Amino acid sequence: MISTRGPRQQENGKVTIKHGEIKHLDIPPMSMVFNVKNNAMLDKVQVGEKIQFIVVQDAGKIVVTDIKAVMI
Repeated sequence: MISTRGPRQQENGKVTIKHGEIKHLDIPPMSMVFNVKNNAMLDKVQVGEKIQFIVVQDAGKIVVTDIKAVMI
């Protein structure tokens, strides 16, 4: 589970997240657009909230499989 401040934008089954390093996928810190496994997951978070998310590589795509807001 990765913690960060975000999401920055969400639409059409995609979410833009400014994140730190994602070690298991060898991705450096950046802002990045991710596909989401299920569009309903985006209803659990609002733009600008601090979040935790799980991301995996699936069929060549980087996909968020879980996302939730966390209390600061």
